[in-house]
Amino acid sequence: MILERSTAMLSRLNINTELATRILTGFIRDSMTKAGMSRAVIGLSGGIDSAVSAYLSARALGAENVLAVRMPYRSSSAESMSDAESVIEDLALPHLTVPISDMADPLINRFPGMSKLRQGNIMARLRMITLYDQSMAWGGLVMGTSNKTEFLLGYSTIYGDSGVALHPIADLYKHQIRQMARYLGLPRSVIDKPPSADLWVGQTDEDELGFTYDQADQVLFLLVDERYTVDEVAQEGFDRDFVAQIWERVKANHYKRTMPNIAKLSQRSIGHDFLYLRDYTGRAGRV
Repeated sequence: MILERSTAMLSRLNINTELATRILTGFIRDSMTKAGMSRAVIGLSGGIDSAVSAYLSARALGAENVLAVRMPYRSSSAESMSDAESVIEDLALPHLTVPISDMADPLINRFPGMSKLRQGNIMARLRMITLYDQSMAWGGLVMGTSNKTEFLLGYSTIYGDSGVALHPIADLYKHQIRQMARYLGLPRSVIDKPPSADLWVGQTDEDELGFTYDQADQVLFLLVDERYTVDEVAQEGFDRDFVAQIWERVKANHYKRTMPNIAKLSQRSIGHDFLYLRDYTGRAGRV
């Protein structure tokens, strides 16, 4: 049985939301400037993560420069659409809605009995295709909407929700996302709703994961930020099997957090020897 930790333990994750907002909006502006861009495109699901990313982007770039795209599938809940609409209205974002059912169904129907997980992956990747198409049309970078808890647990789809140009909230645990949401003034309906990728009827993140975000956040904070061992976290009062399960997920999904490995064959292989900062602007030629 997973042992619940005290409020004092969760409070260790608390952040200075005003300072975090300044840092993250500065990161967005800096990233845009280095890319020679001034606009962003964001998939707005109606959930708290994409909403926090949208509020930060609007502060950093101006709401008129943030295109919000809703991409419902036929099983998407009406509440998700209305919650996304409340964010759009509150921030006065330019927006459009691109239903993905007619895109996803031919592939889903090609394989009868396809699992919900496979269907969800198809939807996530079609949404990213849509966002990158709008990135070209709108002239803006695709903004990430994944948090640190999801990234560490591998609760994301490669070339789906993880396939973005920059990640403004991926160093915030879910507990911290909720703090930021309250500070930024998100609609209560968005803050209070159960976390869900809205991939099928009744789907929630925590039901699919098998534990709550609060439980995961406390363990991940100790394992990752505090660099505790599994045994040391267990000594804090957590069930050791649960801690080991979380750590195995972190390790098993590491490949989702890195660029694809390149096999080394030459003397100067990309990713091994040819290493430059993301904003490197050097010109070819002899010096």
